[in-house]
Amino acid sequence: MIAADQPTIFGDKVLAVLSSKEDGNLKFGLGNDDETLANRRAFLGKAGIDIAHTSLVGITYDTDDFAKYRVALAKDKAVGMLRTDMDRHVDALVVTQPGHALFLPLADCAGAVLYDPVKKVLMVSHLGRHSVEQRGAKKSVEYLKEQLDVNPRDLQVWISPSVGSATYPLHAFDGRSLQAVIVEQLREAGVSSAGIEASTVDTASDANYFSHSEYLKGNEAKAGRFAVVAMMMPGQGEPAN
Repeated sequence: MIAADQPTIFGDKVLAVLSSKEDGNLKFGLGNDDETLANRRAFLGKAGIDIAHTSLVGITYDTDDFAKYRVALAKDKAVGMLRTDMDRHVDALVVTQPGHALFLPLADCAGAVLYDPVKKVLMVSHLGRHSVEQRGAKKSVEYLKEQLDVNPRDLQVWISPSVGSATYPLHAFDGRSLQAVIVEQLREAGVSSAGIEASTVDTASDANYFSHSEYLKGNEAKAGRFAVVAMMMPGQGEPAN
């Protein structure tokens, strides 16, 4: 974890933590899964989060729909975190209770943490090229508005490190970066500029973070994923069961 790269927009209401390469690979299927599980336990432990109270935002590219969202329930705690037991893939999870953490592995794609301090609702959304081409950032906000009565003007949003336009221009958006397009879509959905905090880290050029594009080029010896984890702190949301 690199202190200077951590989210600041949420204050003490949400614990949102970003890992780095020093925390090791945090995605199953990219090496020794026992080592990955140990890395997850260690990272979450340092953040003060119980892995048994954490749900994986488990995405898939074997689909044509990259805007699938749902509310995570108590029964979803630990799903995808201790073993590869995902049977329902989504592009974002939402929680309405404190103490239930959401965990998203990344390497070039962006992760967005969206928090409504009025309704006490937290979402972690995966926003890669496929998602933003389907207006994923805007649809994430629209889901919160339609399903949980969230006012977009109340949202606080943090956008994780991601690959920059120099390495990965989005041709569907005139060569702009993921960050720029995500911010634009959030603004279109009604999120205020003051409510958006975007990381300035480019995963393709910052050696502290895993980059899938750099791995494919042979510039990184091992594939890996860093992660974003977020959890509402006690006093936020509905009472935990």
